[in-house]
Amino acid sequence: MDDLIQALQILRKYKNPEFPTSSEHDILYINVKPKKVSDEDIQILGELGVHADYKEKRFFSYKFGNCS
Repeated sequence: MDDLIQALQILRKYKNPEFPTSSEHDILYINVKPKKVSDEDIQILGELGVHADYKEKRFFSYKFGNCS
């Protein structure tokens, strides 16, 4: 859980949307545009299990997706 909290704290620096996350098919989506995030933070996020999706303009994680 610490990795998720750290990732969200990093992304909060760039945007704090009213609806920051969504999920679908065991993937957590975080609605922050990667092009606004520093390269250093993108690298740290990747190490935490959160990855940039430049095409969809958001971040995603399989590590923190749905649990059933």
